[in-house]
Amino acid sequence: MTATIEIRDVVKRFGKVEAVRRVSFVLAEGETVALVGHNGAGKSTLMKLMLGLIRPTAGSVWVLGEDPAAGEFAARRRLGYLPENVAFNAALTGRETLAFYARLKREGRTAVAPLLDRVGLGPAADRRVGTYSKGMRQRLGLAQALLGEPRILLLDEPTTGLDPALRQVFYEIVEELRGRGTTVLLSSHALTELEERAGRVVIMNRGVMAADGTLDALRRIARLPTRIRLTAETGVHDLADRLWTDCPCRRVDGRVVEIEAAPGRKMDILRGVMAAGTAVEDIEVVPPTLDQLYAHFLRSQGTAP
Repeated sequence: MTATIEIRDVVKRFGKVEAVRRVSFVLAEGETVALVGHNGAGKSTLMKLMLGLIRPTAGSVWVLGEDPAAGEFAARRRLGYLPENVAFNAALTGRETLAFYARLKREGRTAVAPLLDRVGLGPAADRRVGTYSKGMRQRLGLAQALLGEPRILLLDEPTTGLDPALRQVFYEIVEELRGRGTTVLLSSHALTELEERAGRVVIMNRGVMAADGTLDALRRIARLPTRIRLTAETGVHDLADRLWTDCPCRRVDGRVVEIEAAPGRKMDILRGVMAAGTAVEDIEVVPPTLDQLYAHFLRSQGTAP
């Protein structure tokens, strides 16, 4: 796939503070990538480097084949950016605000009304932004990020203030853009959301990239146990005690037991359930979550999550 963003051995210092240390990765067309890490891990610094708002101390950043920190960054009009804390002129209406950003991106005013409708702000388009709730301002921020059919979309805590229904709409929009080849970089603390949406995860820790890969790849590297939850009318606890003495088990109640299956043991356990003849009503297999992987890779660097 064609690379849209290339980060090569990037270092960024602010005085004596090294915010980013020797970070390298490449993002491609049509990728949805989660950028995760605690506050101060370097996520926002990386986004600012991609936008050309700051220059790297060392290394190189290329966005759509250009240096974003160069004087004339023509590709900037092909970028969409939603910051963590959106701030708009409270005296302007939603329509006036979006029209202002459309002019900055050299987009026609015809794009304004459809975008406002798309993010659910059509009925409030002519209200002053000062009367908007936090969620409405977030939706307006998303609308400005979507101007110009961006090839790259950088989203910092994008679902803050959105209710569940609007979060669903937001991710539908993201998936539609990804399907058309847009590179989407999502930075968020809502790891459960990202687990369902991102095809790849970059974990940052104290300015260092702790991990980079798909969830399946990170699970193979981490080798964390898989949780198997068995529900049966009778006998499930005896079955667990008899067959899997080497696996940690937890009795949830009289009918449910949870087994921590070490890597490579999952299929053995499931085959044992079927062969034992116990009337199992339900089997739930839960692989390591993004929360657990995140904690694991931070611990591997000697850092508590």
